Amino acid sequence: MPTQNGHSPSHSSSNGNGTGFAQQTGQKAIPVDWENLARATAHPLRVSILEILGIDGGRVLSPSDLSRELQIPLSNTNYHVTELAKANLIELVRERPVRGATEHFYRLPVSNGVRANGAGRGAAQESRRATAMV
Repeated sequence: MPTQNGHSPSHSSSNGNGTGFAQQTGQKAIPVDWENLARATAHPLRVSILEILGIDGGRVLSPSDLSRELQIPLSNTNYHVTELAKANLIELVRERPVRGATEHFYRLPVSNGVRANGAGRGAAQESRRATAMV
């Protein structure tokens, strides 16, 4: 049931400065900076990147991989991936040298061995697959 301010106390709590805790049933609360989250996901392409990284329990992809999947220029993808990483909505997993440059691989953040979207074992398998492809 919503409180007077229209928020349900079972879904989040706020400390008044824009940060709070997102709670999932049966899981630990994860601290959330709502203002940072809103700013980082204001662009639809960033939401698409987060969705693609969350497919199949979590994937490890580079901006180049994301660019191919989204069919958009690599420069656009790099910019938005960098902004998501700055906001800690994705994390750098590994780097690989490619033709004089460095390719970066990202995934959704892991909290206590469990992905933010609730998956765990699938993420480890995906990480192993990505490492095996190198």
